[in-house]
This record gives sequence, structure tokens and C-alpha cells, in this order.
Amino acid sequence: MPKKIGFDNERYLEEQTAAILERVDRFNDKLYLEFGGKLLFDYHASRVLPGFDPNVKMRLLQKLKDKTDVILCIYAGDIERKKLRADFGITYDSDALKTIDDFNEWGIEVTGVVITRYEEQASAKAFKNKLKRRGVKVYTHSFTKGYPTDVDVIVSDEGYGANKPIKTSRPIVVVTGPGPGSGKLATCLCLLYHEYKKGVKAGYAKFETFPIWNLPLNHKVNVAYEAATVDLKDYNVIDHYHLEAYNEKTVNYNRDVEAFPLVKRIIEKITGEKSLYKSPTDMGVNRAGFGIVDDDVVQEASHQEVVRRYFRCACEYAMGFVDKDTLNRAELIMENIGAKAEDRRVVAPAREAALRAKELGKGNEGIFCGAAMELEEGKIITGENSPLMHAASSLIINATKHLSGLPEKMHLLPKNITDSVTHLKSEVLNGKMASLDLEETLIALSISAISNPAAQMAVENLKKLRGCEVHLTHIPTPGDEAGLRKLGVNLTSEPEFSSKSLFIM
Repeated sequence: MPKKIGFDNERYLEEQTAAILERVDRFNDKLYLEFGGKLLFDYHASRVLPGFDPNVKMRLLQKLKDKTDVILCIYAGDIERKKLRADFGITYDSDALKTIDDFNEWGIEVTGVVITRYEEQASAKAFKNKLKRRGVKVYTHSFTKGYPTDVDVIVSDEGYGANKPIKTSRPIVVVTGPGPGSGKLATCLCLLYHEYKKGVKAGYAKFETFPIWNLPLNHKVNVAYEAATVDLKDYNVIDHYHLEAYNEKTVNYNRDVEAFPLVKRIIEKITGEKSLYKSPTDMGVNRAGFGIVDDDVVQEASHQEVVRRYFRCACEYAMGFVDKDTLNRAELIMENIGAKAEDRRVVAPAREAALRAKELGKGNEGIFCGAAMELEEGKIITGENSPLMHAASSLIINATKHLSGLPEKMHLLPKNITDSVTHLKSEVLNGKMASLDLEETLIALSISAISNPAAQMAVENLKKLRGCEVHLTHIPTPGDEAGLRKLGVNLTSEPEFSSKSLFIM
């Protein structure tokens, strides 16, 4: 059964391109465009807007690449504390390197990297040196003197003027960065200040996909954005500035509405003129709402995303990454839309698989784990842990057997291969857990495929798992999480640990 589509990429591209070019024209062919959210691999958008190409924004920039310079911002503090991008499991500085490579693959060159709020932090300094030695232009911006209260100091040679200008030559300057708080806005306004010092009447605009301004405040797409940013304590509000100016209800998020008076004052101080913008909605150029073609589909997809985000938050709480207030907020968002954990179709089958493992006594250390996957055709596949493999490993083996039309009882992993791996783990490397995690299982499956045509069929069908829904009854081990991430599934898990040990090798 093909997935239902709720979003039209081509309509969106047409609308979005026109909106950006119109804004460039409004500002004499020089626009600093703050790009919020994810430019590449925007899987949140593709989950809540079925049909949304995760890289459609890069397709947009590719169309405009002859008119566009790109500046990448990263906050020095995020480098220092090794902040992670959850969907890839890599640090923000690694994500910045990956982003530069990804841009190059799309034929777009990054003009420069700005390390913001730089204070000679050791890790940030090492990152700067690494980039420079690889031929990347690097700039460092310090904390803006006077920010946020003293606009006269902010907009002066002591404030924005203390940071060096970045030379750009094209009409659109896209300013992006990994995650919130990367310094994109400050970088845009700093460069706008330098443009006006040169006599260039440039402009500023913001591209932020969520919340979608022309959907209702409590539309589930916008609620899903609140669920995704629950750790930041963001929430959606009616843009009262826009309502007062135009008698039109639009949606923005609290930080943009709260910051608007200050940003407006700074822009007016830089330009010496009254701002064209009467509201934070005015500042935006986002047209994602115009790409929605089936509201029922995106409402249901967003409902599911709220449930996914609740599970993620519950696991992060169990692991100590977020506080109780954050978890309570995630639960409240669920309640407000009438969602419950069991609305996710793979939850109950995963729990049932764990009970089967318990009945059969298959678990390790008295821990019984279950896993379930919903295939694109709608069929639910399950797996459970055993002394041989983790529940995630069992699940993927079972799913590929089904997709390959192989008997459920057929063994795809020869005993000599699994024995060799478990011997290596327990006897040679002194590991405490000998059962195979998913990464190890996939390697064993690929080795088996050399001589086993059935295993080769299973390997080929792994590609069909991308985008499938998966739930585990326990927090995945690093090897399981990495394997599932590489397969491209949408993963959730219960906030329970898969071992009684605090440290697992």
C-alpha cells in the first residue's frame, strides 16, 4: 500500500523561489537570509508533511546558486560541550564539516564559516585551525557588546563593528548553522551593519519552515513543532504584531515574537530608516503551507510525530539529558491533542514480542526485549532478544525474510559465523554481552551473502526498510541505534534500559 502524499514539492519550490526573489528585489539586490531549521536531511518536515523531500530546500538553493553565497555559523559553546545532532548521532562541529561536504556535492560552495561567541575556547580553536588547514575560510565573532539592551552600542564599531565583515558578491547571502542558538541572526545583522557602512542598502529576512504561519495555532503540524522543540521550551503564539497591523491571524513562535521589537529597533538603527517590517511574520519568506495538498494526511502524520517525540523525550529523561519539566511538557502536548502511546501502531506488537521472549525465557540478564516494524505495505513484523542476538537484530532479519519471500524458520546466519563473532566479543575482547547487536548482525549477514543466495536477497531488501516505523521496548544499545539510523527507519523506544549493567562494553 503506497504512502499517502500530503505535500507537493514542485508547488512549494515555485512558491518559495518567487517569495525569495521578490524579497531580494525589495532590498536592492542584496538580502541576508537567515535559514532556520535544517537545510539538508529535514526528516522532521518529511515526517509531518508526507511527500516533503528532506532535501527540497537544497534543490531550492541549487536553482538559485548563481545568485547565492552561503555562510555557515556554529556557536563556540556547542563545539566546546560536544553538542549532538540527534538524527545523525554526530557532534555539531562534525555536522558542520558534513554540511560543507554536502553543499559541495550539490555544487554549492560555502563562502565561509563563522564561529560565534568565540572566546579562544580550546575545542573551538582546534576546530578553527582544522578548517583553515583544509582551505576553508574561517571567521570568529565575539559576543556583541551591549546586547541585548543597549542598541546604540550594539549598532556601533564597538558592537557589530568589532567583528570583521565577510566579503560576499552575490545578491542572496544564506546564513545557516546546526541547531538553534548558532548565531545566525547576530551574523546577519552584523553583516547588514557593515553593508550600510559601505553605503549598500541591503536587507534581512528569515526562512523558518516551522511553525507554518498560515496554518491555525493548534493545527497538528504546528503542535508537532512544539513537541520537537520541547527541550527549548518553545511554544507557538498568535503574532499579535501582525494581527494589529493587518487584522490577520498568523502563527509564530514565542522567541521570534518576543525578540521582534529589539530586532526591529536594531534594523532601524542600522538603516537610519523606518523598517518595512511590521511583524515577525513580515520578516519571514516561508511558503511551506502552500505546498500542503491534503490536510487530513498531514494532520495524521503530525499526530504520529507528537507520539514519536514523546517517546524520544521520555528516553532522554531516563538517560539524564532533559529535566522532569520537559517530560511533563511532552506529556501535556500529547494530552492536548488526545494522543496516546498506543496510537503508534508498532508499540503494542513490540510489547507483545517482549512478553513472548519472557515466556520463552530468551532474554539476557533477565531482560526481555521486543521490537516491531510496520512495513510500507502495512504488515507488522516483530522480533525479540535471545542469547544469540538483540531484538533489533531479530526484527531486521525477520523483516528481510518477509520481503524476500523466505520461510520464517530459515537460518540466514550460518552457525560458524555467529560463533566466531560471539567468541571474538566474549573471549578475545572480554565483552560482557556476547549477543549480536544490529551493526554486527548486518556485517554477519553481508558475509553470509557471499555464499548464500537467500542471505544476498535479504541484503538487497534492506533498502526497502527506509522510512518504516520501528519501536523497541528498550533504549537501543549504540550498535542497535547506529544500525537502525543507517537503515533510515523512524525509531522510537520505551524509556527502559536493555541491561542491568550501568556500563556495557
